[in-house]
Amino acid sequence: MIALAVKRRRLPGRWAPVAFGFLLSGLMSLVVSGISTVKAGGLGPGVVGGWMDAWLSSWAVAFPTVLVVAPLVRRLVARISDA
Repeated sequence: MIALAVKRRRLPGRWAPVAFGFLLSGLMSLVVSGISTVKAGGLGPGVVGGWMDAWLSSWAVAFPTVLVVAPLVRRLVARISDA
């Protein structure tokens, strides 16, 4: 059997902060919108569709917000910590 070396494509390092913000905002907005959707309407038919609608609209706000706010938060954490 011949093993083929597969070269994985990776993002250039300069895109790491954007990828981080994309993934963080996506996961956080998924969790928060899910909790909010269930609290507002309970568990029942249509909850997943409502959750996905809420998630997509909240992610559209969360992603650019994370990109703008993250550098400010990093500076604030640097001021209040020994890191």
